[in-house]
Amino acid sequence: MPVFQLSHHLVFPPAGLSRPDGLLAVGGDLSEARILLAYQAGIFPWYSEGDPILWWAPDPRLILILDDFHISRRLGREIRKKTFRVTFDHCFDKVIEACATIRPETWIVPEMVEAYSHLHDQGYAHSVECWLDDRLVGGLYGVSLGGVFFGESMFCRVSNSSKIAIAALVERLKEWNFDFIDCQMKTDHLLRMGAREIPGAVFYELLSASTQRPTRLGNWSDAPDQPPS
Repeated sequence: MPVFQLSHHLVFPPAGLSRPDGLLAVGGDLSEARILLAYQAGIFPWYSEGDPILWWAPDPRLILILDDFHISRRLGREIRKKTFRVTFDHCFDKVIEACATIRPETWIVPEMVEAYSHLHDQGYAHSVECWLDDRLVGGLYGVSLGGVFFGESMFCRVSNSSKIAIAALVERLKEWNFDFIDCQMKTDHLLRMGAREIPGAVFYELLSASTQRPTRLGNWSDAPDQPPS
C-alpha cells in the first residue's frame, strides 16, 4: 500500500487505506484543525525527532469499552486505601513532559508538546494526575471528542500510579456516559485491564457515531458536572 503525501489542504486519505503496519500518510502540520480532523477520522500523529510528521491508523484497533474495564484485587485494595490522590487537568504541562522524558526514545517531540498543550488550552486535551503526598508520581493525557477519549501516553514513577490514573479516568468517563477509550496500540498492560482489539471497519463505525455527540470542552478540574457543549 502507498503512503500518502499530505499538502497544506486539510484533508486525509481514508483511514482504511493504511499500510499493514498502520502508517497512512506523511507531512502536513500539527495545527489544531488538522489534529482534530485526524482524530475524527481515526488517525493520529506519531513520529520521532528529525522525522517528518507521520500519521497512523492501525487495523485492528485496541479500544477499551468502559463497561469492560476491570482491575485486579490488589489494585482495588490500593485504590481503597486512598494512598494516592487523583486530579484532572491540574498540571497538563508537567504530565506531558513526564510522558516525554520517562523513556529514552519518545515520539513526544517538542512540536508535539506544543501542539497538545495548545489543544489543552482550547479544552480538547486533558490530563489525569496521580499524586503521592505532594509528588506527581503518575498520570496520562489524551484528547476528548464527542463520546471518545483518545489516550496518548502515560507515565509511572511509583508502582500502580498510572493504573490508578486510568481507573479514575474510566470512572469519570462512565459518569459522563462516554462510549470508549481509543487505546491506539496493543499493550499487554491494557489488555489485562479489559481492552480488546477490534477490526478497523468496526472501529470507524463506532468512532463515527461517537464523535457526532457533543464534546465536553474546557478544563475538567473546574466543573466536572458541566454538561457538554
